[in-house]
Amino acid sequence: MAYYDLAVSAFTTLFVTVDPPGLAPLFLGVTHGMTRQQRRLVAVRGVLTAFCILGLFALCGAKILQTVGISMGAFRIAGGLMLFTIAFEMIFELRQQRRSRSADAAITKEHLHHIAVFPIAIPFIAGPGALSATVLIAGTMEGVAGKLQLIGVIAAVMALVVAALYMAQKVDKVLGVSGRLLLNRLLGVLLAALSIQFIIDGIRSAFGF
Repeated sequence: MAYYDLAVSAFTTLFVTVDPPGLAPLFLGVTHGMTRQQRRLVAVRGVLTAFCILGLFALCGAKILQTVGISMGAFRIAGGLMLFTIAFEMIFELRQQRRSRSADAAITKEHLHHIAVFPIAIPFIAGPGALSATVLIAGTMEGVAGKLQLIGVIAAVMALVVAALYMAQKVDKVLGVSGRLLLNRLLGVLLAALSIQFIIDGIRSAFGF
């Protein structure tokens, strides 16, 4: 049951942080002028790249922190604050504006053949928030079984991202402006609560409460 609860919490945190429905309109903007087949190729490559990056942080994130002398408690507090900032941006509709500016810059500066890596994989999917959340979750899912479970959770979220990108045009039309605003705010509130929990866990770990 404990593993089930951890998996649900991990999935919820990653899903909200990555925000597959919110990626749909941005994906359409970045891939403007591409054929349906080209869009699907970019989507698959971008998601596979993001999966590899998140998987690497899930397996080696803690070791990287140890190497630079950062405790898991300190990282949980910092990561929780970062996730809370993302939640704040989602609630007040600031995150989508920032992502849109990144997308516009990418169209003018990067060749279309490279957009699967930038900005699709980084920073849209595997952004700072998702990377921080992955390392934080990895700290709570210890052992080989826990790491395999986390990799499975990441794969499940990435599968939803692929589905959202494949159906980007339909999703954007179904949600509409009001639907996207409502979904963003609801997910933002949920992420805010999860980020506060990370901060509490970090304080307990750092001070031995």
